[in-house]
Amino acid sequence: MVIDIGVQALVVAAKLGAPMLITALVVGFAISVFQSITQIQEVTLSFVPKAVAVALALVISGQWMIAEIVTFTQTLFERIPQLVGG
Repeated sequence: MVIDIGVQALVVAAKLGAPMLITALVVGFAISVFQSITQIQEVTLSFVPKAVAVALALVISGQWMIAEIVTFTQTLFERIPQLVGG
C-alpha cells in the first residue's frame, strides 16, 4: 500500500517535470548544434533561450500540471481511511 503510493508519487513527479526537462533538452541541443556550426562559444547564448523556453513550457503546461497534482492529492486524501485501517 505504501509502496504503491510511493510509486504513484514518482510517476506524478516524472509527468510534472517532463515538459520542462524535454523543452530544455531540445532547446539546448538545438543551440549546441548552432554553436558548433557557427563556432560561437557564448555562454549566454545557451542560457537565455533555454530559460525562456522553459518558462514558456511552464506557462503552457501549468494548468495541466496543477490539475494532475490536485487529482493526485485528492486520491491520497480519499485513501487515508484505508491506510489508517478503517
